[in-house]
Amino acid sequence: MTSDSEDATQEGRVKMASGSEHGLKRIVWQKLKDTIIADCRKADIWKILILDPFTTKLVSSCCKMSDLMAEGITIVEDLYKSREPVPEMKAIYFMSPTSKCVDAFIADFKLKPKYKAAYVYFTDYCPDDLFNNMKLYCAKYIRVVKEINMSFLPYEAQVFTCDNPGAFRSIYSPHSQDKRKTLETMADQIVTLCATLGEYPGVRYKKESNMENTKALAELVDNKLAAHYELEEPGKKKQEKTQAQVLIVERGFDPVSPILHELTYQAMAYDLIDIQNETYKYKSKDGSEKEALLNEDDMLWVKLRHGHIAEVTEQIPKLVKEISASKKQPDDKITISGLSQLMKKMPTFRKQMAQKTVHLHLAEDCMNQYQKSVEKLCKAEQDLAVGSDVEGVKVKDPMRTLLPVLLHNHSTHDKIRAVLLYIFSLSGTTEENLNKLIQNVKIEHEREFILNWKELGVNIISAPSLFSRKPSRRERPEETYNLSRWTPVIKDVMEDAVENKLDTKEWPHQSECPAAWNGSGAVSARQKQKASTLDDRRGGARLIVFVIGGVCYSETRCAYQVSQAVKSCQVIIGSSHILTPTALLEDIKALSKGPTETFTICENHA
Repeated sequence: MTSDSEDATQEGRVKMASGSEHGLKRIVWQKLKDTIIADCRKADIWKILILDPFTTKLVSSCCKMSDLMAEGITIVEDLYKSREPVPEMKAIYFMSPTSKCVDAFIADFKLKPKYKAAYVYFTDYCPDDLFNNMKLYCAKYIRVVKEINMSFLPYEAQVFTCDNPGAFRSIYSPHSQDKRKTLETMADQIVTLCATLGEYPGVRYKKESNMENTKALAELVDNKLAAHYELEEPGKKKQEKTQAQVLIVERGFDPVSPILHELTYQAMAYDLIDIQNETYKYKSKDGSEKEALLNEDDMLWVKLRHGHIAEVTEQIPKLVKEISASKKQPDDKITISGLSQLMKKMPTFRKQMAQKTVHLHLAEDCMNQYQKSVEKLCKAEQDLAVGSDVEGVKVKDPMRTLLPVLLHNHSTHDKIRAVLLYIFSLSGTTEENLNKLIQNVKIEHEREFILNWKELGVNIISAPSLFSRKPSRRERPEETYNLSRWTPVIKDVMEDAVENKLDTKEWPHQSECPAAWNGSGAVSARQKQKASTLDDRRGGARLIVFVIGGVCYSETRCAYQVSQAVKSCQVIIGSSHILTPTALLEDIKALSKGPTETFTICENHA
């Protein structure tokens, strides 16, 4: 890598550390430029970029078509679709190392070549048999074959996914045939994240007698990291561990957070509003259908997403007033219809105003749902989750807390969520009691919503006990909002890890990182030779948290909060996929279905 590109990468790290410039996405785009684009720039000619479904998501997550055009890429095509031959142009293939992708590539050159030449980049290690097949049929057209080690999706500045919601079923279904293969693939993806960040971390996992997957995944990640760094630099000095840790936990470790109604903007919106593929659809005042992307290109979304809905609804009109004041417009009462009038009159700042209008709509939608039903649920949910009421008085009889929810005309899903929180608060209930609850919620034929949590290692049925063993929680200052007292357990873990307070019995080391990971996450003086690099990493420490079975928005928020509070450490969090409460409940329910039944469901959805 040239010194220029090193500078660019370091600059990327600095910006990522401060949470600006899209963080992980910026790093991924920089790496794509340093590998794929840099190689192809040498041959000064416009090119075609051919992507599979995964690399399409990966590329579109971190750049726009205009960015690609600026780098000399004129057309982006789908590997699996039929394409017109362009024999005078060179093609860049960025694809996953699967037989389906390689077969599609070979078909482009085997009989009559579609393109003048091929530059081939794999997201990860390409098996020998696939590589040999390519050579056999296409050798004279291939200019480059490289594995760039990037098989994860950057979702946000400090959040990544494996883009695999199906992993939930593969890991937790008693009918699963591919659990080990799924864990192997996830381990490969975590390793490519570490490689992209330039980290060789120590690996730790949460040890639980009823949750075995953390140890299995930790072993896989550790072995694959060692193999990656040996493969990467053969004959060179062995790569040392860096100032980073990977922590692996399972979804059953904290079943409360993804079930609770959250009142921070992003988590609340994804829970209460039907947002698909980051796209929020709404009707404007004139009745026309509108849609907006909720991603990091919208700086207002980045600014507001982790705020409590009470603050967000207060802030949006203020931000609108700032703009209207700067344009010398009257602003006595900010309404959506007033805004649309303002936008018509002033086309020059339509785009700026459009963002504010989107968030006025979204916040309004959230508040409407909240006032309709959620507000009545929140107090009971918080009391059950925290184990005490607003005054700090212990909840002695959780059934008494649950009962008003069951008697009210809430939706079935909302009642199921409350029943689950009741059961979690007791670490399980009796079969007799459970049957009564199931009858009350009228889910006799859908009891899997509750029973299948046992597949995640969560106690649902237990013998009556006076003492329910609960993990001790960190003491926190009193929360400003009574209906947001619960803190996700993962935040305690992040803070304990940064302060070096994790119990080694509960969190065994699969492999240790250097002793320089000390109490504050800062690096010892002896280790500070590469000052600039370490400064760029905010003191030298990265904490990468991986949740098997999906991560929820209240947990991703914690990564930003802890990074903000502890300047010496940056926290990155990831999982197979991002959870919403509704999707999680449906996934839980489907666990006991056999493969044929699941197939039928997929057919119906299609």
